[in-house]
Amino acid sequence: MNYTQEAISLLKKLIAIPSLSREEEATADAIATFLEQYGVAVVRSGNNVWARNKYYDPGKPTVLLNSHHDTVKPNAGYTRDPFAAEVVDGKLFGLGSNDAGGPLVSLIATFLTFYKNENLTHNLILAATAEEEISGKGGIESILHDLGQVELAIVGEPTLMQMAVSEKGLLVLDCTAKGKAGHAARNEGENAIYKAIKDISWFENFQFPKVSETLGPIHMNVTQVQAGSQHNVVPDICSFVVDIRVTDAYSHEDILEIIEVHTSCDVKARSTRLKPSGIDKNHPVVKLAKEMDIKTYGSPTLSDQALIPFPSIKMGPGDSARSHTADEFIYIKEIEEGVELYRKLLGRLII
Repeated sequence: MNYTQEAISLLKKLIAIPSLSREEEATADAIATFLEQYGVAVVRSGNNVWARNKYYDPGKPTVLLNSHHDTVKPNAGYTRDPFAAEVVDGKLFGLGSNDAGGPLVSLIATFLTFYKNENLTHNLILAATAEEEISGKGGIESILHDLGQVELAIVGEPTLMQMAVSEKGLLVLDCTAKGKAGHAARNEGENAIYKAIKDISWFENFQFPKVSETLGPIHMNVTQVQAGSQHNVVPDICSFVVDIRVTDAYSHEDILEIIEVHTSCDVKARSTRLKPSGIDKNHPVVKLAKEMDIKTYGSPTLSDQALIPFPSIKMGPGDSARSHTADEFIYIKEIEEGVELYRKLLGRLII
């Protein structure tokens, strides 16, 4: 039994249940109930649901199968009910169908396929986790210490079943340029906007010398700017936000040091938790990808890989380009093919 059709039915149930980040209790219940009907001993921690294979052996290395069941808010452009799991022309529509319901249920089906196998060379742990969309501390990060030592994680995200062997991290900065207020008519004060413009221009044009072999250059974008109270007052404060997609060429601390040298604004990082990730090109799972003609690449988009401190790859059915879009969907065929490829990959890795 490969559990594919059962997994598709589960996905339809999950789509029908609102599960915004930090509000995933009902989808966690549904996932736990689904697993328990197949005799799986489920562990629940907050809105995270995880389980070990039936013949888990502490003496064996462990592979983690992880994906998330929280979603973003529905895009304003939806023309369909985001919580109605409708199948039209082979497409399963609904919020979270592609990101990351399809990858999640495909991993669940794969886990069940191997769950009762007594002769695995590795343990399997399945973790359906919460708060991924907000990189929350109540998600995968909160249960890592309970999982024990893990050799490899397969993170289920929509990648067209290509294998992301590296992923950019994220550094968000709150920057403040300070001037001196004055009356605009008398040309008084020190305009904080003009000071900010100089730094914003630096963020736009600076290129970090070191370029990652798998992830390419670091990208910085100023995404929000706020200043001024009224037209005739020279502003004394101009604040702006910088989104930095980090590679393995620099640490977060190195990047912050370079920024402080080149800018005059006050810079505060919101978090340094979201690290870039990667896996050795000689790791067995990467070698298997080559043997199985699975394309490998470096991913620009963030996932829970950023919070996983051991080797990991990102791979799953669906297309990242559909994530967070109106009328989100995944092809039923993508789920079926995803389960098949997951099973083949793990079959060669753990049997």
